[in-house]
Order: sequence, then C-alpha cells, then structure tokens
Amino acid sequence: MSEKPLPSPTAAPEGQSPAPRPSRRRRWALRIALALVALPVFAHHGIDCATRITPPPIAPTPGEPAIAPDDPGLRVLGPAYARKRGGILEVRLAGNPEEIGHQHSRLLYPEMVANEGVLYEQFNRFVPVAPLRWLIMDLSRLQFRRVDQGMADDRRREIAAEARGFSPDPYADVLPTYHRFVFLHSLYDIALSFEHSPLIGCTSFSLGDGAFEDGHTVLARNFDFEAGSIFDTGKAVFLVREDGRIPYSSVAWPGLAGALSGMNAEGVAIVVHGARARQPKSAGEPVVHTMREVLGRARTTAEAIELLRPRDPMVSHMVMLADAHGDVAIVERAPGAPIHVRQGRGKVPLTNHLEGPLAADPANLRVEKVTSTHARRKRLDELLENLPPGASVERVVGVLRDRKGSGGAARPLGDRSTIDALIATHGVVMDTTAKVMWVSEGPHLLGRFLRFDIGRLLDPAYAPSKDEPIFAVPEDPLLRSTEYDAWLKAGSPHQGEQ
Repeated sequence: MSEKPLPSPTAAPEGQSPAPRPSRRRRWALRIALALVALPVFAHHGIDCATRITPPPIAPTPGEPAIAPDDPGLRVLGPAYARKRGGILEVRLAGNPEEIGHQHSRLLYPEMVANEGVLYEQFNRFVPVAPLRWLIMDLSRLQFRRVDQGMADDRRREIAAEARGFSPDPYADVLPTYHRFVFLHSLYDIALSFEHSPLIGCTSFSLGDGAFEDGHTVLARNFDFEAGSIFDTGKAVFLVREDGRIPYSSVAWPGLAGALSGMNAEGVAIVVHGARARQPKSAGEPVVHTMREVLGRARTTAEAIELLRPRDPMVSHMVMLADAHGDVAIVERAPGAPIHVRQGRGKVPLTNHLEGPLAADPANLRVEKVTSTHARRKRLDELLENLPPGASVERVVGVLRDRKGSGGAARPLGDRSTIDALIATHGVVMDTTAKVMWVSEGPHLLGRFLRFDIGRLLDPAYAPSKDEPIFAVPEDPLLRSTEYDAWLKAGSPHQGEQ
C-alpha cells in the first residue's frame, strides 16, 4: 500500500480551490518598496557614524554664574560678567580658551538656547517637510564633515568647553553639542556658500584725514543679516581678554565669540562683507576665527594684512580694516587666490562687489547684476561727498540710516536697494583713535546707538557698576512714526534683492 503524499504548505484543503501565489512581479515590487523605506534609514545612520565631529580632550573647568549681591542685573563668573547696557548685552570673557568657552555658555545659557531655537524655527518654517529637513541635514553633514580641520587648536578647545557647559542641551537630538557648535561657528561661511545668501547686503565706510570729528579715524558699518529678529534685539558686545592676546571687542550674538565687526585695544577695527568669486570650500578656518586671530595679534592695519595673507578662506569675502593711525585697507579674499589689497585714506566706501583681479569672476558679475551693491554704492558715494569736514558721529549714523535712492529719490520702507533697508542686525561706528564704539540698540538701526568706551572696558582693572551713565546717539524719528507703524502692520515688506 503506497503512502499518501503530505500536502504542500500552500496546498488548499480538499474541496477548495488552491490559494493564488503572489506573482514574481508583485514579490519584486514588495522587495523594492521595503528597500526604498529601509535605505534612507540605513543611509541616515551611516552618515551619522561617518560624519561625526568629535571634540578634543580638555581639562575640566569649574564654576557657575552668580548674581552680584549689589546689582541684580549683573551675572558674574570669576573675571567674566554679563549685563544689559540699555538694550544691548555687554559680556566680558577672560582667561584661557577652556575658561572662555565655559564662561560663555554658563553665563549666556538662556540667550544661547533662545538663539538656537530661532534658527530651527526658521528652518522648519522654510522647510516644512520633515524628511526633506533630514535630507538637507544629512547632505550638509556630508559636505562639511571636515569643517573643523581648519580650526586652530585653541578655538576647538574653546568650542569644546562651550559645548560641555551648554547643559542641559535641548537640541541634542539635532546633532551632538560639539558637532553642532562647530557648525554654528562656521555659519557665516556655510551661509555664504549658498547662491541666495542673506549676507550679500552690507554697507560700510571709513572717514579719516579730517573727515571725522576731532581729526579721528572712524569705521562704520551696517551688518545686514536676515536670520531672525533675535539676532538684532538680542545682540551682544563681547569684551574678550584671552591669555597672550590683544584684548578685543566684537558685536555679535550669544554663542559666537568670534568677530564679524570688532575693534581691539590697539585701535585696529575690522568688518567683514560677503562677496562671490571662486568655488567655496567645505573645510578651512571659519572667517569669524580668522578675524578673531587678527584682532588678537594685529596692532596696525599693515600687521592685519600680513596675518590675512597666508590664510586660505572657505568662502570669498572682503575685510575692511582701519587703525589708530588712520590707515585703511580693503582686503579681497577668495578660496585658492592670493589676497588683493586696496589701500585708502580719507573717505573710503564699501558694499559687496569685488574690484580687484577677481572682479571679472562670473560669480562677482552676477552680484553686480542682480543685487543692490551698485545702487547702495552710488548712494553712499553721494552721501560721503556731501559730508562736511569733521563730520560728527550723528552725521555718520545718519549715513547708515539713509533710506533714499540715488540723488535723494524717495524709496519705500524696506527697499533693499537703500543703505538702510530695515534688515540690519547691527550697525556699528568705531572710532579707532579714541577706541570708542557706538552700537545700534535695535530694532535694526532705528533705536539709539549706545556708546561703549572700549579702551576703558578692556582694561583689566575695569569693574562694572550699575550707576554708570549711558551716552547715545538718539533714536531715529521713524521709530515712533505712523509710517513705521503702518509698515509693521503690513508685514514689514521688503522689495528687491540685496
């Protein structure tokens, strides 16, 4: 008697039709769908492992901030402090890189949390689809995975101490703290590498040889940066005394102790302007660190130029310099190109187009064609020509606040072709002779310009006092006008490209 064969696993019971087998095409479609789902997950984890930027080893730095017993508005941590002068945060940091980094994040922890939160809110608003945000983050991590390799060791140690002091970290799920802080210190370079960067819109000028009051030299600038109002209303004036370096001041925001607008105790003033030429690099020394190195070592414009000469930037830009002797220079920098220096005295203007050997670069030609650089430059030239000898600081601030077109033509508020398009996060006037700085209180350039006696504030013997008077250039009358109210109610519209 022969045995009855066992039914196959797919065989139907007796009396029923066999179950249909999935076609080979359907099985392949299922496999492909699973792979499409799994591949981005595996790729994301692979990128996470392959691009992680790790901090250098650093010694522990103790200490927590305390409120001064006789001044509830003063936060103190060792030799460092933070307080409000009018509407501007005044911050002193002192010591070695680890101590400065620790003081920075512990003294300014609430402000740093708020600033970073605004950046992510902006990112979520402009890129509302979460998977697309992940893709952008992953591509950025890949592109800038070696961005720390051009940073000096002392700057990496400082950032490591700053990251360690930033605790608790509410954004640890975005990137590890140190990795994220390295990116934030490279933000200017990363932002300039994009075609429609919000940094191609600044206006600066210097006055010397009798053009400014009392025969002094002054460097004035608007820093146009549309990245959230908190970088305007929450700006900080840093007073940095790093061991072995020239003390310097910088106008920036909590979280960034590098320099984009600053002046040191020797009277060397420096501002950075975005420009375009050559191909951006994804690694190198961030411009805020380069400028900090210049302020920490240069005693003259000539010394500053020599410090810039051997350094290869990540992105193209221009550096405007002035010193206590009245020497002014504009240094044009681009990746892989030698610097080009334009010397100047008297009245020297600057917007955002290159004028040296890289003027014919297609990227610079596009800046000249599609941005407001020539419109602002033409108006700036007119205003400087009409300034009387010995112009006062009020007249200088008036140039920064100018909202008219060439020939004094009327322009609507927020027109980006004007010098003051109501987009600046700070305006600064630096008297390199007296070592005094006036800084805009906000909003934009409409509030007062507060006076900071940098020579006095950088003196190691200086101790903050709550009774110190505030001296300022008055606010712009537009601030309290119905015209400005109407502009705000209309949504603060801006016209034209930068």
